[in-house]
Amino acid sequence: YDDVSNDQRKVIYQQRNDILDAESLVAQIASLRESTLTDVVRTFVPAEGVEEQWDLAGLEQVLQSEWQISLSVTELVKQSDAITDEDILAAVVKAGDEVFQSKLDRVGIEQFNPFMRMVLLQSIDQRWREHLAALDYLRQGIHLRGYAQKNPKQEYKREAFELFGQLLDVVKMDVTRTLLTVRIQSRDEA
Repeated sequence: YDDVSNDQRKVIYQQRNDILDAESLVAQIASLRESTLTDVVRTFVPAEGVEEQWDLAGLEQVLQSEWQISLSVTELVKQSDAITDEDILAAVVKAGDEVFQSKLDRVGIEQFNPFMRMVLLQSIDQRWREHLAALDYLRQGIHLRGYAQKNPKQEYKREAFELFGQLLDVVKMDVTRTLLTVRIQSRDEA
């Protein structure tokens, strides 16, 4: 059981060290943002799905309310003769990049980099503590799987791996949401 949490700890600590050592976090944040927005778009516009399956109004609403991205996906589809799910995904990612870049341009990379580092580290640390508590809870009840003719160690590894994947997804979402929705004020506005 300890091997599982030890392997996961190594991954988390390696990520933390990479964040602390990085000169600029723009590339890492861009990767997180692209992955997050892909997940969001795929919820409303399934990959290789037909146009009738698309929920463009829902996508627009979520982009605006949760991610502060103003993009009229419906207009985009109306203006195009043949638009694919990949085109919609590319447009949303581009819009997210523009929102982030506007914040970066307003503040400057020298000022924004420490903020990005702090957001990443706080999110990882908070979610890691929650994850350790979840693993502890899982460990306490895993022996009951033996009654269902399942190997408790294998079940623990499988479920711990799923929990770790969820941890990484939640960190990705938290960081992206914070960095896209942060409101930057000038001294005059403040």
